Amino acid sequence: MLRFIVALFLLVTPLSAEEIVLGLSRDEVAITATFNGSDVMIFGAVKRDAPVPDGGPLEVIITLSGPLEPVLVRRKERVLGIWANTDAVEVDEAPSFYAVATSGPMRDVLTSVEDLRYGISIPRVIRSVGAPSEVENAETFTDALIRIRAASGLYQVLDSQVDMEEETLFRGQITLPAALTEGNYSARIYLTRDGMVVDEYETDIAVFKAGLERWLFEMSRNQPFWYGIMSLAIAISAGWLASAVFRIFQR
Repeated sequence: MLRFIVALFLLVTPLSAEEIVLGLSRDEVAITATFNGSDVMIFGAVKRDAPVPDGGPLEVIITLSGPLEPVLVRRKERVLGIWANTDAVEVDEAPSFYAVATSGPMRDVLTSVEDLRYGISIPRVIRSVGAPSEVENAETFTDALIRIRAASGLYQVLDSQVDMEEETLFRGQITLPAALTEGNYSARIYLTRDGMVVDEYETDIAVFKAGLERWLFEMSRNQPFWYGIMSLAIAISAGWLASAVFRIFQR
């Protein structure tokens, strides 16, 4: 009986005829004193167990997401001629970095229903619920967060930036800015046809501090007293050196 149920399930559940075989140019990024950004190449191929299905062309969407974190977004308004913070909304979850690259215009490669289902576009990966009832137009706070992070390169929309060859090979490049949050970055790849997702793949890229940055970070967390003493000594030494240089130039 069990075998009959399994066989029946396989008959009514279509197997994916197109699957992703993925590669990465690097699976870790080290943040050092001279780190000013990095490029990550994501490439792969489409494995098929059958001829290319009928329908529209096969498209690829690549996303790279940093660690999720809550963000407090404030609104500034003029109060008595002075710019001041008025309303504030806490966004429950927003990726510290997010890039989405596609092989064609987003409106052509993904339907809004599939975007809602898989959470692919930037507005769909940001979770903001429960804004204070007295705050008007709460959705504008999410829009402001997207706009600010996009201006600093932390949010990227790379339309038609994924190369697709003969519906089999694909490659795309995402540039990581210098201001990166440490943690695991999730790379997701979607195959779509007629705007519908036919396969998906996910892997991680580790982003971590290395060298002096890592030592200072660990010291600030594990030995805060000695970290404070060292910071104070450096500040005093820098002040004394600046004063000495100034006296030399005065002579």
